[in-house]
Amino acid sequence: MNRKSFLFTLGGSVGASLIPTGLTSQTQPEPKPGSLPADKVKEFVGASHGDLDKVKTLIGEFPNLVYASWDWGGGDFESGIEAAGHVGRKDIAQYLLEKGSRTNIFLLTMLGKYELIQQYLQVFPEHLSMRGPHGFSLLHHANKGGEDAKQLVTYLQGLGLTETKFNLV
Repeated sequence: MNRKSFLFTLGGSVGASLIPTGLTSQTQPEPKPGSLPADKVKEFVGASHGDLDKVKTLIGEFPNLVYASWDWGGGDFESGIEAAGHVGRKDIAQYLLEKGSRTNIFLLTMLGKYELIQQYLQVFPEHLSMRGPHGFSLLHHANKGGEDAKQLVTYLQGLGLTETKFNLV
């Protein structure tokens, strides 16, 4: 063995001996699960428009569906909770919230969270005309909220919002 090979071998041995035992196995990242099956995401979002039993079954099988969104085309993304929101299915929305689903201004509007929406729109007034899934407006979501969101309907109309749906570009 020549001097260069000896130093290289020695360096590797010394370097390896400086690593605490077991550290290398602990620093390996855990493998991530595979992607959610696209057909299940589409089925879940579709069911979230009106089939609570199907939503529960799918969440039981794939809990991370609560975070999933489906692209209906042209960037028209929709999550399960957004589907429940724009059709006024408070029971489905509540179930998904209990399972950890993310909320947004459209869902909170449908649920009639007046103070939150009022504060939000004071900070971001330009979001008054923001489009939700399928182009539905905040006013559409407030109308779907029924009695719970009646105050928001009046508030949004008072701010000048009259459209319930905007064209998706």
